[in-house]
Amino acid sequence: MPAPTPLVDSDIERLHDLLQDLPAPLEPLDLPSLDGFLCGLLLQPQPPAMASWWPRVLDHESRALPADVDAAELQALVLRRHDELKRAIGQRDWFDPWVFPGEDEASPSDAVLPWVAGFAEAQELFPQLMRIEDPELIEPLALLYLHFDPDDLEDADALMAVIETIEPPSDLAEAVQDLVRAVMLIADVSQPRAVTPPRRPPARKGAARPGGRPQRPRR
Repeated sequence: MPAPTPLVDSDIERLHDLLQDLPAPLEPLDLPSLDGFLCGLLLQPQPPAMASWWPRVLDHESRALPADVDAAELQALVLRRHDELKRAIGQRDWFDPWVFPGEDEASPSDAVLPWVAGFAEAQELFPQLMRIEDPELIEPLALLYLHFDPDDLEDADALMAVIETIEPPSDLAEAVQDLVRAVMLIADVSQPRAVTPPRRPPARKGAARPGGRPQRPRR
């Protein structure tokens, strides 16, 4: 795959502004949620067509864009990020998730939660990934869903059991590393490569076990 042109800081700022400028009552994804959402799409066994997910980027309820709003520039920037992530996941390369530090008292989980919520929204919209019955999925899902309130994980007792064995990240850098690691481990299951990649280092604590299906957190 030809290398896509990565978004630089000015592109990311422009994308943020375009999302924020969408007229009410539209409720578009913010940057971290958009990034997690795109990863959630790209990890599907069969990544869905853009027409099926683009409306959710523009509005949480997929309401139609007003006829007088031109979203061509917004769409182009989103697709550039989509292609950048697609290449990184396909080649199992590191990427920088769009996670932004919060206030000084914010925990690492608080900072990465919008990203993980975007990932979960993609699973709600396209549940094919969650339908894969493979115990190797549980560890990376636990690395992501441990940032949710336990009350948001309904009918996922086995997943919760694994989450309880994982020590939460000590800082934001570790939390971001876990996001990327989880994405690559999920890709190994949903989109295995012909050549087996080198074995990844084990999780910080605990082991993966079969479990239930996590639910998207309440808004």
